[in-house]
Amino acid sequence: MAQLIKLQDYISRYEWDTYRYPTQYIRVKKDNWDKLYQKWVESQSDKLVQQTNNNQLENNEKTFLSKWKSFIRNESTKIETEHYEEENVVELPDTEMELKQYFLDKIFRFQLKWATSTVTNISLVDQAYYEDPLLQYLLQRFPDTFLLLYYPSFNIKHAPMDAEIIMISPLGIEILYFVEKGKDAIIMAGNERTWTVETPDKQTRMLSPVIALKRTESVVKSILHKFEIDFPIKKKVLSRTNQIIYHTEPYHTEIIGKHDYLDWFNKQRSLSSPLKNRQLKTADVLLKHCQSNSVKRSEWENDTSYTRIGDMEE
Repeated sequence: MAQLIKLQDYISRYEWDTYRYPTQYIRVKKDNWDKLYQKWVESQSDKLVQQTNNNQLENNEKTFLSKWKSFIRNESTKIETEHYEEENVVELPDTEMELKQYFLDKIFRFQLKWATSTVTNISLVDQAYYEDPLLQYLLQRFPDTFLLLYYPSFNIKHAPMDAEIIMISPLGIEILYFVEKGKDAIIMAGNERTWTVETPDKQTRMLSPVIALKRTESVVKSILHKFEIDFPIKKKVLSRTNQIIYHTEPYHTEIIGKHDYLDWFNKQRSLSSPLKNRQLKTADVLLKHCQSNSVKRSEWENDTSYTRIGDMEE
């Protein structure tokens, strides 16, 4: 699961200590998955034992009817006394695949907490981000060593500048622009300031994504140049849902439509590389130039989630 190190202009744990949190996140995530998986294995074992017991009772019902009725009465009494204690127990999913998604959903909310608060400060978050499908997709489907800045706001010459999605992998920076229209739409990439979106019943125009990508690239390059950091930067226009047709690919910009998207995605997913020092240094200097708006936490509000995910408490 990729790490959300910056969300718009909200304060982030990662800007507080960029070198500490990426490695800590990977370790804590693994520890919590191991604990959750062990609980799930135990719960599955308990269910199997219970099912076996139930089957045995059914098989013996005719010959041991009176004993069985007595057993049921005793068990009913036990259930009534134990119900209050168990009603708050979280019911884990039945399959391992469902368990993984359950875990990812819990981590997603936890990541948003890290990306919108520190131990001393907290940002006022737009709740729409908790339901943002693209944000959830990027975090849940990419490796742990990918660091995501989701539409960050840079502070350039004392003025905010909104940027596009920035993904920092161990190998370099990718600036991403997702174009996703209706499923029947075909996108025509032009060489001018506008692109064309064609559907069976109409034709519309949209501002070329290349303009926004170049603007973000310019800011990122200037920051890295200032700190003499040499790290590859690539610009990508992506669509998971539409075909993108072009005669000439824009300069230093890769266009990936729905037919090529899966290949690109699988290459990202298959990247097996630990976090790199140059990657963390790049993330650190970019975060230092990002806008952050927050307020002080209340004196009585304790927050220990920066050290552990624990039981994924909200």
